[in-house]
Amino acid sequence: MDPTRPTPNERLTELDWLRILAFGLLILYHVGMYYVRWDWHVKSPHPVPALEAWMSWLNPWRMPLLFLISGAATTLLAGPDGGRHLAGPRTRRLLAPLLFGMAVVVPPQAYLQVVEQWHYAGSYADFLGLYFRAYHGFCRDGRCLDLPTWNHLWFVAYLWIYTLLLALLWRWRGGWTQAPGWAQWTQGARLLWLPWLLLAVWRQQLLHHFPPSNDLVHDFYNHALYGTVFVLGAALFGQRDDCHGAWAAALRLRWWALATALAAQLLMMFAWSALDGRNDVPDSLTMALRTLNALRQWAPIVAALGFARAHLAGRDGPARRWLTQAVFPFYIVHQTLIVLAAPWLARRGLPQAIEAALLVAFTALGCVLVFFVVRRVPVLATCMGVDRSRNRRGAGSAIIRTS
Repeated sequence: MDPTRPTPNERLTELDWLRILAFGLLILYHVGMYYVRWDWHVKSPHPVPALEAWMSWLNPWRMPLLFLISGAATTLLAGPDGGRHLAGPRTRRLLAPLLFGMAVVVPPQAYLQVVEQWHYAGSYADFLGLYFRAYHGFCRDGRCLDLPTWNHLWFVAYLWIYTLLLALLWRWRGGWTQAPGWAQWTQGARLLWLPWLLLAVWRQQLLHHFPPSNDLVHDFYNHALYGTVFVLGAALFGQRDDCHGAWAAALRLRWWALATALAAQLLMMFAWSALDGRNDVPDSLTMALRTLNALRQWAPIVAALGFARAHLAGRDGPARRWLTQAVFPFYIVHQTLIVLAAPWLARRGLPQAIEAALLVAFTALGCVLVFFVVRRVPVLATCMGVDRSRNRRGAGSAIIRTS
């Protein structure tokens, strides 16, 4: 089958696989957060600075890729009615897991964080009383831990808001994703450089004034970044029959995008090494580095989309169907499993390589066990974002249920 020419009824399996791989990378990234020197909920007593180079390569594009995939899937979900009935189902699918996660899944993370960082001596039950009373007394270096919190589930909150805004846009201006102007983004190499320049503007104008906070209200840079790629996903990649548009452009540019991403990463690593310890970086150099960082955000995404179209289009089977349904519950519980298991493993005194491998294995096994349980309990399935109706419809659905 020619990967550039999916039939109209064909499922975009490349989006499914990209989503599965992106969430898999996210799980590995959060395991890595335990071992690097950056701030996180719990930390290894034996950090591994060598991991930071790999983490810094993933960091710029891992979440933008997920938002772009979600934007594309939202267009597919909207269907021919232009999203008229999108808000209600997406609210049920996203808001219930968010609230359940904040009430049940996330509190163990916050508890172990205050035990490690603030030496809290109370029981978990005592902590829950503080958590649900919105206690703000855990403070350090002028910053306080906000309770209750959504921690890694900020992605679900942002995705829900963006989806509602997109549904309103469809009601106000149906068919906006078919506007002729979007085709200009995919002519020649424009898919590679036009979004890059837009993301560079956001970095230049917003990042310094509004550093990422994931607090929804004041997170203006993140909203500009994630909102942009979400809309680009909805407008450019939410089509099954796209022989000359964004999918074809990504396929054509995939090797150039990969080379560009690698070159940008090498240049940034050279800059970090040359500027290490300097506090007098000229403004012009700062602007150039922000522009380079924007390229590190966008070029890997174009490469990922292009290689997915080349190698994953039309590749279906039981593994894809099972993982497509399981990956959202995996996302909800994975960080709590990491935070629970990491300190316990650290006390075992194992060689660090074995400890890290066991941490990944425990997290993966825990995710699988949780999914096997929740998919069989209707209330839990709703709370974890599992669409049980898909089991009744079978595998023939052509709509991607991406969260």
